[in-house]
Amino acid sequence: MKKLLIAAAFCAAPLIAFAAVPAIAPAVDTARLATDIKTLSSDAFEGRAPASAGEEKTVAFLVARLKEIGLEPGGDLKDGKRAWTQDVPLARFQIVGTPSLGVTINGKTTPLTQGEEIAIRAAQTNVDSVTFANAPIVFAGYGIKAPERDWDDFKGMDLKGKIVLVMINDADYETGKGDFGGKAMTYYGRWTYKFEEAARQGALGFIVVHETGPASYGWATVKNSNTNEMFDIVRTDPTKVHAPVEGWVQRDTAAAWLAASGFDYETLKREAQTRAFKPVELKGVTLSGDYKVKHEVIISKNVVAILPGATRPGETILHTAHWDHLGIGRPDAKGDAIYNGAVDNATGTAAMLEMARLYKAGPRLDRSIVFLWVTAEERGLLGSEYYADNPLYPLATTVGVLNTDALKPVGPAKDFTISGSAKLELLDMLVAEGAKVGRTYTPDPYTEAGYFFRSDHFPFAKQGVPAISFGSGLDLVSGGVPAGDAWQAAYRKDQYHQPADEWSDAWPLDGMASDIRLLVQLGKSLAGSDVWPAWGEGSEFKAARDASAAARQ
Repeated sequence: MKKLLIAAAFCAAPLIAFAAVPAIAPAVDTARLATDIKTLSSDAFEGRAPASAGEEKTVAFLVARLKEIGLEPGGDLKDGKRAWTQDVPLARFQIVGTPSLGVTINGKTTPLTQGEEIAIRAAQTNVDSVTFANAPIVFAGYGIKAPERDWDDFKGMDLKGKIVLVMINDADYETGKGDFGGKAMTYYGRWTYKFEEAARQGALGFIVVHETGPASYGWATVKNSNTNEMFDIVRTDPTKVHAPVEGWVQRDTAAAWLAASGFDYETLKREAQTRAFKPVELKGVTLSGDYKVKHEVIISKNVVAILPGATRPGETILHTAHWDHLGIGRPDAKGDAIYNGAVDNATGTAAMLEMARLYKAGPRLDRSIVFLWVTAEERGLLGSEYYADNPLYPLATTVGVLNTDALKPVGPAKDFTISGSAKLELLDMLVAEGAKVGRTYTPDPYTEAGYFFRSDHFPFAKQGVPAISFGSGLDLVSGGVPAGDAWQAAYRKDQYHQPADEWSDAWPLDGMASDIRLLVQLGKSLAGSDVWPAWGEGSEFKAARDASAAARQ
């Protein structure tokens, strides 16, 4: 992997010089960190699902720790005082029982097993049931309509009443070149975009064809993430962003449907990599389904704490991490049904507690430090989306967002990374802080996985706030890049969004401690300066930030 000592190549602006800020002592308590991760990811916390007993335990645990540390509550104003939490109204949707699903090929109907060949999500359109019989199936390539790229996979086809098969990722994934910027995933490649487009197209539904490479995770992750309860923000008209049917299908299952109607999946895939592609209807193949849906509105919680600034308390540095995971779901082969989420994201949740302790132990800073543990990240970044739409501290005077999601418990690394390849001065500053402790920056090695769109910094970026999601490095002190890559591959395959993501007493946490120190030092440097980091020239988020420039004068 190519390493860069500075990230100035990504930004038009030069590196920004900070005022002198004393370096923090290496005082991360790895034993305390281990205790917090182990507790949060224990079976007693039931996988930390929103609106569950696991949420209640998680929120109570975090608040108790924050009181011990000595931070101040930074959440909703209640009776003139800040609470420790921010209420997050969420719509919850659950399929009642086992859905009846079947495919009919040339008059013969074959049942489909939820979670095996197909994974249908609970409808998020506020309906009590979903029923469709012999719905026509259309293959529409990558399911993208991008006028600015002169790209339209639908070519005006009427999709009402039809189920549309679309591929995951975007049209450049296979070749690494084309109209979507090469190997790095654009937002058009995300499944969230595809479901949104289904609603815009007026389709009965989109079903995403799963392939491990372009999705960046295996079928187990799809099954575990899509066949349990669904959450969304509360919407006046959810049909504007959700079609009645949303789901995934195994690649080989979809290929068999296509073959039965005379098409070859790989041939159509190649055609879909060009703007000349036209959607095709699968003659003689239809889909049917029947299931009830329970829907309700619940109140989940973001946890918020603050260290007020000494001279400019209205200017904030925001540390974020998501406290939630998948809760209790489908059991694995061993019968384990608790999705503990030790790496994802008990590590980030506990790491922020340790960051809070380090900040509190030091001198008071000029700017405020806000700690935000968000809910429902696993359900679509909903807690961070809600905060970004309903900020407790103005986004215009939020200096930057430092997100911590799934730190690697594999020992110290020579490098570090961030999700995506966004152009922003905040990255330049992180690189400069890393250089002080001998760590180099490695650009995201998995841009095709679209991680930039999959962590809680993204809703803030959309609003213009400079935001990064920090990643532990893969060039390990012990074993180098091969060891780091091997750990990452094994985690994705065997643990990510599976019950096996559990605490291990064998984890070395000294690398995580180094990550914590680096992020705190960046936060302290920002909080002790009058710097306002900007997005780089050409960034799609720059205009939104520039629009609020007057608030930072």
